[in-house]
Amino acid sequence: MVHEETVYEALSNAHGDEGHWAFGTGFDEPLAGVDTTVPDGIDPADLGAYCLMLGDDALVLAQRLTQWITNAPELEEEVAIGNIGLDLLGQARLLLARAGTVGVLGRSRDLATDSIPDEDALAYFRDADEFRNTALVEAPNGDFARTMIRLLVAASVRLAVFARLRDSRDPVLAAIAEKGVKELTYHRDHAARWVLRLGDGTEESHRRAQDGVEAVWPLMADLFTATDVETRLTAAGVAVDPAGVRDEVRDVLTQVLERATLPVLEWPADTGPRGRLGEHGPELTELLETLQGLARQHPAATW
Repeated sequence: MVHEETVYEALSNAHGDEGHWAFGTGFDEPLAGVDTTVPDGIDPADLGAYCLMLGDDALVLAQRLTQWITNAPELEEEVAIGNIGLDLLGQARLLLARAGTVGVLGRSRDLATDSIPDEDALAYFRDADEFRNTALVEAPNGDFARTMIRLLVAASVRLAVFARLRDSRDPVLAAIAEKGVKELTYHRDHAARWVLRLGDGTEESHRRAQDGVEAVWPLMADLFTATDVETRLTAAGVAVDPAGVRDEVRDVLTQVLERATLPVLEWPADTGPRGRLGEHGPELTELLETLQGLARQHPAATW
């Protein structure tokens, strides 16, 4: 009789029977085999902070998208949203791992060993004021139309940034961006198709899409002002000045909204990079309670 191993046995056998932390995003080091040397003339603390900004945006938006699982309007869309969330989670893992390799410090240090944190420690054991994501990704989902408007904006901004990061002097960031561009192109196009379908659909779908635009538009106020870290790294050829992608993003959103018969609202006034500086609303604290709760209750759990 042929023994068919269970999923759990397969995982154990594939990784040598050693215990694994139950909350990790994978078993292998995400940057294994990659030269993680910081380029000459670059402050590792700046590079780590920048990776946190990009990684936190992806992690928090991925968590928001998972809230649609079992709630999406159709089965095919549930699969699509799940896949987009997984893409963003993969980007977050790489970026947080990069942040760890350059020595991100603070309360995120491993409390047991005082070692440099890996991507799991950075994801699960930082408090809200240590996160560097923007207000756009942490805002509650709202209905499906608002989620698609938010995804359209977030993917358009991130795609514009990643397209430029392919030329980053940091080879790790450049490699992450090269892979991410393909994923983000799909994310943006998927959201755009839904915005067109909803905006130019029924009276009810149009109303909901318009409400989504009005809810999401103010969330762009902290997207396009660079922090001091971004300014220094942009000058060094490592990062992208967010102000430099504003016109491209505006053109994309205007084109989609006009074709969807939705209003193009006045661009919100810049408020400064609040989220990038750790200024968040209670929504992020609530989201992190769900994301981090089990890991914090059982920080040494293995399976």
